[in-house]
Amino acid sequence: MELLKIDHLCKIYGKGENEVRALDDVSFTVPKGQMLAVIGPSGSGKSTLLHILGGVDRPTSGTVLLDGQDVYKQNNKNLAIFRRRQVGLIYQFYNLIPVLNAEENITLPMIMDGRKPDQKQLDDLLKLLELSDRRKHLPSQLSGGQQQRVSIGRALFTSPGVILADEPTGNLDSKNSAEIIALLRKSNREFNQTMIIITHDENIALQCDRIISFSDGKIVSDTMNTPAAAEEA
Repeated sequence: MELLKIDHLCKIYGKGENEVRALDDVSFTVPKGQMLAVIGPSGSGKSTLLHILGGVDRPTSGTVLLDGQDVYKQNNKNLAIFRRRQVGLIYQFYNLIPVLNAEENITLPMIMDGRKPDQKQLDDLLKLLELSDRRKHLPSQLSGGQQQRVSIGRALFTSPGVILADEPTGNLDSKNSAEIIALLRKSNREFNQTMIIITHDENIALQCDRIISFSDGKIVSDTMNTPAAAEEA
């Protein structure tokens, strides 16, 4: 089942000699439940793609359809609601609120959306994240790996249509990186959660179902992968 459809997407900055095509006629689809890695060198367009898929930056032309809904035909108010409800964002540097504890950071997007968090859902998620005994800890009292787990919990808690992760292990050591990717993979399998991961790390990409490679704003390769083989290697 097709969840996400990107059709002839372009993003242009500047004009004339200063024109930069950050995305140049990009088209692809993502089925529900797929874990997709987007790779490429700095400046290849992958971060621009993530910002547009997340409703943060509008494209110059082209369309983004999520579950049949044209994301950029919405007004700004509805676009903000879309970001809160349909997109879960995981950042390299966590972006946690320092004065809120772990469970408060996780539930914040739902509370801001005027919805009451489900306590059992929260308890189950904290257990999955291995944070049950850290739920009342502030970010400053957590390790980098634990802070990233809170960030993942915040993205998962609203049950969004798609999770977008921007270099989610870029600020972690190899041990924590492996644990975070294993957690994302587990979430993908158990919840059938669609995920798009921006990464420079080939080892992370090889644990995804599919790898799209970008260069100069264009897709240069799109290949299916067998993550089980990478996990056994």
